[in-house]
Amino acid sequence: MKKELPSISIITPSFNQGRFIKQTIDSVLSQQYPNLEYIVIDGGSTDDTISILKSYGNNIIWESKKDKGQTSALNKGFKRATGEIIAYLNSDDVYLPNTLLTVGEHFLEHPETMWVTGDYFIIDAENKKIQSFVASYKKYLRKKPSFSSLCVANYIVQPSTFWRSSLFNEIGYFNESFRYCMDYDFWIRIIQKYPPTVLSRHFSLFRIHDTSKGGTQYKMQFEEEHRVVISYTKKIPIIYAHKIHAQLIAWIYTVIK
Repeated sequence: MKKELPSISIITPSFNQGRFIKQTIDSVLSQQYPNLEYIVIDGGSTDDTISILKSYGNNIIWESKKDKGQTSALNKGFKRATGEIIAYLNSDDVYLPNTLLTVGEHFLEHPETMWVTGDYFIIDAENKKIQSFVASYKKYLRKKPSFSSLCVANYIVQPSTFWRSSLFNEIGYFNESFRYCMDYDFWIRIIQKYPPTVLSRHFSLFRIHDTSKGGTQYKMQFEEEHRVVISYTKKIPIIYAHKIHAQLIAWIYTVIK
C-alpha cells in the first residue's frame, strides 16, 4: 500500500501587508497539497489585511492581535502547528507551483532527511525578477553546505526551506531576541546536528520592496548576523571572514540601490 504524504504546516506572519498577502495566500492554497495546514498570525493589521483573511473562510487558520513582532508571531504559529513538516512564508513572498508536492514526496521517500532547502528567484513589488546574481551566488555556496561555511555566509533561502517539526524538540524554537536573523540562528543550530538536503529546484519568490526588511534594513540585518555567528564559534578566521563578507555584501547592496 502506498504511504501517505506527510502533513505540512505553513506559517505566515503578517502585519499591514495587504498589497501582497493575497498573492502569498493564493500561492499556498493553489498548491492543492492533500495534507496542508495553513496558519496566518497577524499582528493587528490596520490596512485591508483582515478583510482579505476573512474572505478565505475555513481555508486558512488565522488570528489577528497585537504581538511582540515577527519572531514571536512565528513561534506562536509553530507551537500551534500540527504538521510533520514545517515552513514559513512571509506575507510578501510566494511559493512556486508544485513546491509542496516536491517537498512532501522527498520527505516521504527519504525518512532520514531532517531539513530541505532549495532555490529561489528574487522579485520586486511588481513581480519583476531582480538581483539574479545574488541568487546565483547563494546557489554556488549551497553546493557544499557545512557549519563553517554557513557561519561565513547565509546561503540558506528562508522561503525555500522546510524541516521536520520534531526538530523543535531537539533544538528549540526561534530565538525571540533576534529581529532579523532568527532563521539564520535556527539554520546554524540545525546544521550542527544534521546536514541540509539541497534540492536543485526553485521553490519560491522572495520579494524585496520599499518596506521590506531585506530591502531597507540590510545593514542592521548583517550586524545581527555577526552577533549570531560569534555566539556559535570562537574561531577567529571564521569570525573575520563573516565580517568581511558581510561588509562586502552590504557595499554591493548600497551600490545596486
